[in-house]
Amino acid sequence: MKKIISILLVTGSFFTGTQTLLPQNQIADSIAKTELVKVDSVVSSTDNTIKSIGAKFDAPDVSNLISFSKIFWALVFIAIGYFMVRFLTRSIEIWSEKSPDRRVKGKAIVPVVKIICWMVIAYIIVKGIFNPPLGSLIAFGASVGVAVGFAAQDILKNIFGGFVIIIDRPFKIGDKIEVGSTYGEVLDMSLRSTRVQTADDSIVTLPNGELMNQSISNSNSGETNCQVVAEIYLPITIDTHQVRKIAMEVAKVSNYVYLAKPIAVVFVNDIKYDKLCYKMRLKAYVMDIRFEFAFKSELTENVIKELLNCEILSSANSI
Repeated sequence: MKKIISILLVTGSFFTGTQTLLPQNQIADSIAKTELVKVDSVVSSTDNTIKSIGAKFDAPDVSNLISFSKIFWALVFIAIGYFMVRFLTRSIEIWSEKSPDRRVKGKAIVPVVKIICWMVIAYIIVKGIFNPPLGSLIAFGASVGVAVGFAAQDILKNIFGGFVIIIDRPFKIGDKIEVGSTYGEVLDMSLRSTRVQTADDSIVTLPNGELMNQSISNSNSGETNCQVVAEIYLPITIDTHQVRKIAMEVAKVSNYVYLAKPIAVVFVNDIKYDKLCYKMRLKAYVMDIRFEFAFKSELTENVIKELLNCEILSSANSI
């Protein structure tokens, strides 16, 4: 009897333990299934997001993006932009030449007008005519940027120098500058180069990349007047007081002089042709920088002429 009771107790405990473990296994299975559903939903949403992004940046149909009509209208707008820039710059130049005060200010805005006009034309052509997808535009710009960066480093250097010159403004159109051995008036400024007209009417083209690495001397800094220095070598025996008086009078009566700024005469010792002599430097301001060299020549000729008339200088004691 005791054996039967013990067998029944063992059997009951077995069934009780089985019933206790069954709900726990079901809970674990349900949790695992829930996690799998969550993972599947995340994966599917990620796939949908990738597909939607890919759809935005898919390569467009080239036949729809580039056509004969679009190329034709792009060329038309480029031609219109070219003539518009020529017309605006020419109008500004004509307006600025009517007054010395307008000349420097008017020509200084010519490079800015050119850049703004071509930026507007480029935007109209890209956005209004071709209107490429953003992804294609970014990819094309990156490819062109890399190719141009390797093939045209010097050109990009000059263009960067042009932007620096426009922003920093060490000189403007109409200024008299000296860069290395080149001295003259700035005629034109572009993103690639700067053109300077020298005293002998030669046009020197200076790359903007080189201008960034050299010292630049500006004679007038945006003003219409600039200082002119006439140098004359005189014998050491002359009366400097009388020569200074004559030189000052010659400068004051000139038609080119700008009397709002001072006139100065400076004597320094120098050696010319193995002789000790004076180097007189007559400093005066010309009213318009276009007459700089004419003013300098007039000062030199008239001072020597007056010194000869006053018998201060003669062929016997001249240098």
